[in-house]
Amino acid sequence: MTTAPTIFEIGTEQLAVELPSDGRSRVVIERIQPAIDGGRFPIKRVVGERVEVEADIFTDSHDALSAVLLYRAECDEQWFEAPMEALVNDRWHGAFTVAHIGQASYTVQAWVDHFKSWARDMAKRIAANVVAPVDLEIGARLVEAARARAAGADATQLGQYVASLRAGASSMALEPELANLMARYSERHFATTAPVLPVVVDRERAVFSTWYELFPRNTSPEAGRHGTFTDVEARLPYIAELGFDVLYLTPIHPIGHLFRKGKDNSPTALPGEPGSPYAVGNEHGGHQSIHPELGTLDDFRSLVQAARDLGIEIALDNAFQCSPDHPYVRDHPDWFYVRPDGSIQYAENPPKKYQDVYPFNFESGDWQAMWLELKRFFLFWAEQGVRIFRVDNPHTKAFVFWEWCIGELKREYPDLIFLSEAFTRPKVMYRLAKEGFTQSYTYFAWRTTKAELTEYMTELTRTEVREFFRPNFWPTTHDILTPQFYEGHRALFIARFVLAATLTASYGIYGPAYELMLHTPVAGREEYIDNEKYELKVWNLDDPRSLRPLIARINHIRREHIALQRNESLRFHRVENNYLENDQLIAYSKQSPDGQDIILTVVNLDPVNVQSGWVQLPLAEWGIAAGDSFYAHDLLSDARYTWNSEWDFVRLDPASLPVHIFHIQRSPTERNFDYYM
Repeated sequence: MTTAPTIFEIGTEQLAVELPSDGRSRVVIERIQPAIDGGRFPIKRVVGERVEVEADIFTDSHDALSAVLLYRAECDEQWFEAPMEALVNDRWHGAFTVAHIGQASYTVQAWVDHFKSWARDMAKRIAANVVAPVDLEIGARLVEAARARAAGADATQLGQYVASLRAGASSMALEPELANLMARYSERHFATTAPVLPVVVDRERAVFSTWYELFPRNTSPEAGRHGTFTDVEARLPYIAELGFDVLYLTPIHPIGHLFRKGKDNSPTALPGEPGSPYAVGNEHGGHQSIHPELGTLDDFRSLVQAARDLGIEIALDNAFQCSPDHPYVRDHPDWFYVRPDGSIQYAENPPKKYQDVYPFNFESGDWQAMWLELKRFFLFWAEQGVRIFRVDNPHTKAFVFWEWCIGELKREYPDLIFLSEAFTRPKVMYRLAKEGFTQSYTYFAWRTTKAELTEYMTELTRTEVREFFRPNFWPTTHDILTPQFYEGHRALFIARFVLAATLTASYGIYGPAYELMLHTPVAGREEYIDNEKYELKVWNLDDPRSLRPLIARINHIRREHIALQRNESLRFHRVENNYLENDQLIAYSKQSPDGQDIILTVVNLDPVNVQSGWVQLPLAEWGIAAGDSFYAHDLLSDARYTWNSEWDFVRLDPASLPVHIFHIQRSPTERNFDYYM
């Protein structure tokens, strides 16, 4: 509320007091949710999603209140409003749906509603038969004032109510139509309006996406030959067959020569070794250039279009770091850290050393020029048709840079999507999401037990975090291979894949390594041995052991079932064996917003042993009466079961298939259901 200084004279002294601009605004609005850090950062939605808003709204005395939720998109010239309803204990609720990509705003407005107060009290007077003419006149004057604000048929109708009240028709005070008209033309002179809160509205793929990562140089079918964009284009039908809609390419730029890394991160490269694509830049250019062996800019544009024709978007890897050969190092040495001996500081994560990479210095005296140049990376590739970027290690760059950069970029390209690759402390990861990153890598790779997965997903979907942090689950990455995979159990690869694809609406795999189940680590490190980050490889996509058919099936299920396309409805269910919780079976469900599509997933976390148990299902929440039969269609095995109890039996053998994905149906769509015994 705005205030103005008022001067009081007390004897020979003056007292300055800050008073409200209008002390007749009596309503208090507190604890609006969602509101990230008091409105400092926006909540996130995609087009078509609802924003559910709650607030504490109250006033002095016993007057009745009215409240509305005000909202508008950046492109709207006026505010729209949705009614708010009282819940309990002065808590109010309202909702609106976002309709346009870009920025939006919302706030809460509330006021003392004198007509509501009068109508409430009139109901009591009528019940007690103590209505006086003056009581009717008070109401008539309130309605008359509303008539002056109305027009047309509404004004005429309100005039008729005025006449009826003055004629003694007390029952008119309780007419629902009068209440509706008075709400429409309510007096709001002394309304309280809360501070405006921001929303960022993205396109659908921001919340529901299926990512596939590959190294473009390793798409060649010939051993020893560097892959090209043409080779990547030839790989597109395979990726489309698997059902992925985002193809993420590791850096496509020229690679430095000086301190180039060799096989398995060796500090010395042998002749002909390609080096790490994350050591960006050489005599051929930097971040806005293409590695000559991959092809030309026209080849890249052709790839982008060919992918789009198959329903796939190309995502580029952004690595803001430079090889010693990068043109920036020559032209802008002050953008980097200079050591006392005059040399430039290479990147380190002790004991790891990255001699082939120079990090940017975000405390550079020339930071403004550096910011503008870094922003040009995204602008350049957006001009080539790229709308999705995976950002490498954003937590090693200044937070304030990302807030500025992403904000600037999305004003010009509001459909941009940014994936944050930051495996670091929770508050840092969350801050990056608040600063503007659309999606984020997570701790999923290290959450392996039932308790860990349940706790983590509860945090991501049932707390304030859900309003700004969109998780993207990856079982492995080209940099991360966690110990659970080292034994190479096929059931483990399947289980982790299904968990990633069904716990969250967005997930990705590092291919073809994942579908071919690579699992050998570097001794003592959570990384692949013979990592393609440092060498050329040829992949056998037709390996009969490949998870290719299963991956394609899961992605088909995700596309067909709306329940799996959001995270908010996720619920975990108890699984018992001999009346004790079975910690090796994890069961959870998701529902579509209308409750019609229900998916129940059960995963055996034990890659060796058969696990069984009784799953407790929330039948009342699903609209299934106790004792009624309902139907479970396993979308992987195509088996169909009839259940009629809150507790239902499951058994999963890792030697065959360690997961169930059930479509729960209230009535059978086909006959001859089997019974699960």
